[in-house]
Amino acid sequence: MAPSFGTSGLRGLVVDLTDDLITDYVHAFLTTMRTCETLYVGRDLRPSSPAIAATICRVTQAAGVDVVDCGALGTPALALASMSAGHAAIMVTGSHIPADRNGLKFYLPNGEISKSDERSIADAYARQARYSGHQGGTYTYDDAAETRYIARYIDAFGTDALSGCRIGVYRHSSVARDTMEHIFNGLGAQVIPLGNSDTFIPVDTEAVDPATKDMLARWCDAHALDAIASTDGDADRPMLTDATGKVIAGDVLGVLTARTLRAQAVVTPVSSNDMVRRMPEFTAVHLTRIGSPFVIAGMDAARAAHADVVGFEANGGFLLGFPAQINGPLSPLPTRDCMLPILAPLFAAKSTNQSLADLVQNLPACFTAADRLQNIDSAKAEVFLSNLIDNATERSAFFASFGVIHSFDLTDGLRVDFESGDVVHLRPSGNAPEFRIYAQSASEARAIEVMEHAKSAVATQIG
Repeated sequence: MAPSFGTSGLRGLVVDLTDDLITDYVHAFLTTMRTCETLYVGRDLRPSSPAIAATICRVTQAAGVDVVDCGALGTPALALASMSAGHAAIMVTGSHIPADRNGLKFYLPNGEISKSDERSIADAYARQARYSGHQGGTYTYDDAAETRYIARYIDAFGTDALSGCRIGVYRHSSVARDTMEHIFNGLGAQVIPLGNSDTFIPVDTEAVDPATKDMLARWCDAHALDAIASTDGDADRPMLTDATGKVIAGDVLGVLTARTLRAQAVVTPVSSNDMVRRMPEFTAVHLTRIGSPFVIAGMDAARAAHADVVGFEANGGFLLGFPAQINGPLSPLPTRDCMLPILAPLFAAKSTNQSLADLVQNLPACFTAADRLQNIDSAKAEVFLSNLIDNATERSAFFASFGVIHSFDLTDGLRVDFESGDVVHLRPSGNAPEFRIYAQSASEARAIEVMEHAKSAVATQIG
């Protein structure tokens, strides 16, 4: 399967991300922008990323565009650097997927590209468009981009915001593992580094595996931690546990963060926990398709009626759309960020003398569970889901054991609401051989039960 655009960026197998393909996509991106004087470049820690980043830098310079190489840093840190300077950027990352895959995330001077931008880039790639800027593009290495990102949060929350907190940082192979430690230290927390790896580990913060959950619980117990924090590979998705090592769902972190920031309007995908619609603090909640470009488009539309708009995805990636005020000012950053939805709940818990578990317990009782089937036959999965969507008889038969169907939603994949209040949401990945299963119910145990039942049922059809 050739590299393609999915929910966030271009991804594909490393063997297919050839120098020629990278060259063509760099030119396609530059051509789509029409005028580009400077391009920022960053990368994650997977083994293939340095060579791909080097190719991007070389091709960009040859096209007459100045390059600012920010090295290995998180996607939101790169976005902050490039957007603050008013320039475009390309991040080399495969996010949470295995190391045999990689990809590119494209940023315009004002933020992430839209779906229409993706189509324009794809069209320019197909015709092998070539960009020609000024003569002799220059190369600069910027080792301060990450430092500015760290300062962003220390300045906003304050140097004693997390004093007295013991926070473990699960380092694995997140490109932001040092960044997280610097920020926590700067906010007064005591940091305990955990699980550093020199081998790339694909951590999916939206579907943490049982072995990792057990490891997190053991670490919390052994080190008497208040929380463990981590991210996916490129640091645009958060992972945060409570003091028992229990992972707090990303959409719950989104709700807590939006409330802490005193947001008026929230934009989030249809896969997010319904509790966001039950929060009296939010004036408006808008649901979108899954993927940050759709969330950003929804935020742009929401600004017509609301000034203080935020967005978040079910995986927790948070987008700040207005100038917020915590202990200090926090400027907008309308791209998926991992640190804000980690820091805001920790700050809220400490400020109210609660534990993270207490903070979550006091939210509306609505629980979600998510998992995925990997290495599937994507064509078979597409046929399966299409049959469920188009054929009422097949849909009723497949979901008969879940209860009576109340309604279904086709915003992104197939979301089925049952009369019991349970929800099952099925969706194939756009650029990986994976099938996502989401479930929701009034209790955590029931949400897990529904999710596992749905995963098993789907596996019998596409496994």
